[in-house]
Amino acid sequence: MEYTNFGNTGLRVSRVGLGCGGHSRLGLFSGSESVARGVVKHALDLGINFYDTARIYGTEHVVGDVLFAERQHCVFSTKTLVLDRNGNFISPDQIIRSLEKSLSRLRTDYIDIFNLHGVRPKELEFCLQNYIEPLLKEVDKGKIRYLGVTELFEEDTSHMMLEKALDQDIFDSVMVGFNLLNPSARKKIFPICDERKVGTQVMFAVRRALSDYDRTNRAIAGLLEQDEVDKSLIDEGNPLGFVFENQDVGSIVEAAYRFCSREFGVDLVLVGTGSKDHLSNNVDAINSDALPKEILERLEMLFGEVSSVSGD
Repeated sequence: MEYTNFGNTGLRVSRVGLGCGGHSRLGLFSGSESVARGVVKHALDLGINFYDTARIYGTEHVVGDVLFAERQHCVFSTKTLVLDRNGNFISPDQIIRSLEKSLSRLRTDYIDIFNLHGVRPKELEFCLQNYIEPLLKEVDKGKIRYLGVTELFEEDTSHMMLEKALDQDIFDSVMVGFNLLNPSARKKIFPICDERKVGTQVMFAVRRALSDYDRTNRAIAGLLEQDEVDKSLIDEGNPLGFVFENQDVGSIVEAAYRFCSREFGVDLVLVGTGSKDHLSNNVDAINSDALPKEILERLEMLFGEVSSVSGD
């Protein structure tokens, strides 16, 4: 496992982070709690020390139980939504109660990174005015080490919220959507984070649209219909054939993770899975070399200006 500095936090993190939400939720969605515990234990065995969860995922207790004895060697990132079920902002007191519940379920007395979760552009100002001050008090108490914010990439595919949030010089960490179909964070987010030493967690490296070749072809067909990709530059019947003609690339998932992992400004890539074998394969991909230069140049030529899809 490779490790790197996480922004300016002083945290030393694995280049692979275990995402404990997503469609699998460690396997809890379709499996059992024993499966989920096995995935977390396997992540630890592989050298992963960064674990991203959230109250809404229902996996905090699994992470806390499995990693209790290893807590001092692990980085815990968890999150709270800012809206209730009716779409109303929750109160600052509710934010703090969410923190307390996360501390209890994670079986720890501090959270390394506490994130405002899935903030939309129109919601950011309220969050800044109402939540930051009480959260900084929890930082002073030692219950939170660093503050983070995550975007709702399915809706905010051009990173409007994160661009505004980074202007505030408040957050130590951001979670940002980035993949080979929508690399817009390359120009909009990563340079700012590098300049200001903000830690970066990449999500949506694969998701549904890059989980298999047929789904990828359909996603690219949609971009062609919207004229976001130059039809003269692509083989519509085999749009990513040039990637797999290279003997160094084994699968679309491997290519997608390698695309993200060696990108300038990326600290770690999150992997969500309910399978130990799947996790091992993804770790191998993220820790492997960057994609060949000619493939990266072709991908940039095709998708470098795309910012309308999340890849989900």
